[in-house]
Order: sequence, then C-alpha cells, then structure tokens
Amino acid sequence: MENQMNHQPQDGQFAIQASHMDIYYGNFRAVKDCSLEVLPRKITAIIGPSGCGKSTVLRAFNRMNDFIPGCRVEGGILFHGQNIYAPDVDPVQVRKLIGMVFQKPNPFPKSIYENVAWGARINGYTGNMDDLVEETLVKAALWDEVKDNLKKSALALSGGQQQRLCIARALAVKPEIILMDEPCSALDPIATLKIEDLMRELSSNYTIIIVTHNMQQAARASDYTAFFTMDPDRSGIMVEYGETSQLFTRPRDQRTEDYITGRFG
Repeated sequence: MENQMNHQPQDGQFAIQASHMDIYYGNFRAVKDCSLEVLPRKITAIIGPSGCGKSTVLRAFNRMNDFIPGCRVEGGILFHGQNIYAPDVDPVQVRKLIGMVFQKPNPFPKSIYENVAWGARINGYTGNMDDLVEETLVKAALWDEVKDNLKKSALALSGGQQQRLCIARALAVKPEIILMDEPCSALDPIATLKIEDLMRELSSNYTIIIVTHNMQQAARASDYTAFFTMDPDRSGIMVEYGETSQLFTRPRDQRTEDYITGRFG
C-alpha cells in the first residue's frame, strides 16, 4: 500500500474520508450511510449515546473491524486517495499509518523500553533504537518520569502512565493518524487532563480522532465534533458534524441539542 501513496491527502484537504459507509455485523446494520471528512492535524471527537456506533466507526478507520467475525464495511474510506478496503490494500500497512490507542491501557508484559521498541522492530526499523525510544517517550510526555527505569516492567506504571506509554508505542511506528477509543475512561481526572494536554501537543504533527462519552472532554480537547445517534431501526447515524465550538453552542439539529443539554441519552 505504501508505495501507492504520495503521503499527502489527495486533494490536500482531508486526512481521511468516509464516504457513504455502512457497517454490518452479520445482517445487522450497525452504522448507516456515514460520510465524514477529517481534517489533517486537528482533533476530531465522535460523541453520542451508547450503542450508536462510535467505536465501530473509529475501528473502521484502520480496519480493526476485520478481526470481528461477520463484520463487513460497505462504501469507502479514502486515505491518500485510495480506498483502504480495496482488495489490494494490506491492512497491516493501514494500521501502521493509522495507529490506535484503546480504552483500557494495554501495555505488553515487557519492559518500558521494549514496549516502545517492539512495534518499530517488527516493522523493520533500522535506526538507533535508543534514540527512537527516547524521542517517542518525549513526544508522549513520559520520558522524564521513566528515563531512569526503562528496564522496569511497564505493568508497574500507573494507569495514566500506561496509557501514555501506549500512545508512545503507537507513535514509534511513525503513524499519520492516531485513533483513540475512550482513552481516558479508566483514568482519574488528573491523568485525564495530562492525556488531553498531550493530544493537543500531538495534534500539531498528527491527525487525532477520539471517541469519548465525556462531552466536557470533547468540548475541551477537540477542534471538530461529530454527533451520532440511533435511528428507529437501531442503526447508528451521524446527525451533525462541525467545529466543536459551533456544535456545542449553536447545534444545527434538535437531536444534537437534546443530547448535549442532557434531555436525551
């Protein structure tokens, strides 16, 4: 896939685009007719009630849904002008360029150093690994806390540190987009703010798409927000998408207003 890419969004405008995307689990359509154009080097939040397909959409952006039996995606997701679901596209390459951070921190049961180095190594990194580990941990705002304990088990870190290590691990393979699926839901408020500050710093170089159930977090941390809900057949649909400040203060759709003011969901 990589040799078919020019490493710039084709029209210079979007980092990734979903176009009329339907996502099915067996015969159930979990997400209906989703079109979403994500701008580069911005933070885009996806909000909405439980069961509306937020995480399903996020996982579609790097083909993580491929691991779910019976899940299929119809329509397209364009990355560098190419549909990532085309038959000749290698999903492993997609996941290298579009990394993912999960809801629960999931460091490997290895040292802090090896957590960062592992992904780079299996992707054929041939540079100075010590430099890469340091550079990546600095980017993840973790270096100062762990630099004297790199051989220590990652499992000994606090939850917030583990999540920043997982972000470092994602950064080590040089992605362009970072997907975050409720990355703060298992963290305390102080650790949550550290992750939000980190996201803001990273967005100068990376495109970030975050699913969050925390509307205050979406309002604080994102540049753009997409609101999803369920239609009567329980398919997830995107109701509204726009600049976060506009969506939270002047929503265009009554369903958005009802959700963000707590009258629904």
